[in-house]
Amino acid sequence: MRQPDLLALDFDGVLCDGLIEYFQTAWRAYCQIWQPADQTAPAGLAEQFYRLRPVVETGWEMPLVLRSLLSGISEADILQNWGAIAQAQVAAEQLTPAELAAAVDGTRDEWIKTDLDHWLSQHRFYPGVIEKLQHTLQTPTQIVIISTKEKRFILRLLQQSDVELTDSQVIGKDIKQPKAQTLRDLLRFHSADGAKPFHIWFVEDRFKTLRTVQPQFDPTEISLFLADWGYNTAAERQEAQHDPTIHLISLTQFSQNFAHWL
Repeated sequence: MRQPDLLALDFDGVLCDGLIEYFQTAWRAYCQIWQPADQTAPAGLAEQFYRLRPVVETGWEMPLVLRSLLSGISEADILQNWGAIAQAQVAAEQLTPAELAAAVDGTRDEWIKTDLDHWLSQHRFYPGVIEKLQHTLQTPTQIVIISTKEKRFILRLLQQSDVELTDSQVIGKDIKQPKAQTLRDLLRFHSADGAKPFHIWFVEDRFKTLRTVQPQFDPTEISLFLADWGYNTAAERQEAQHDPTIHLISLTQFSQNFAHWL
């Protein structure tokens, strides 16, 4: 299969680089929780956070990464043992994931409410992805975005870059279901007439998400791609390289014709 019938794309970490927004939201939440005397982020902290973003599975962990760094825990330790470190930090700080999540969500919601344009401006598209989307929209291959970001923000960001998708082409956090279920729904819908086999290519930057999807589908139905420029670690990329059913893809490959993807 040299070309997909449907290209399913994650948004953050595949199309859009949200690291600047993630850090600013995390730092604002950090300041709300721990109230440091100086609320200017220390030099170099943002860059450390960017490198460690792959360990974050859910938003409540973001200010905790900053707390860990400012408590002297090394980047190497966080990369290797984040699950245990996060649990220890939550216990030591007498906090709960729910409290941390409320701080993060509340910070972001207030920012969006008071200055949406500024919040949107903290997002960048990776080089070449807009051109790839625009080109693919002119071909028989259909495009769907599957994301945990709100649909309205995805549509707004894409429109600002001259990519027009319909409402049905963006499946955001409001659907509240695992990506595997969304892929199953798409496959069932497009295969309903049974006229010919229907094949989806799914591009995701979270290795654990691909691992969850992997056993639920036959490779003849869905091909899985790990975006090596997104929020994943060197160890995860190495593991993907040795998995015959997960294709590690570079940003350069992504921008090229589908024939170069495999």
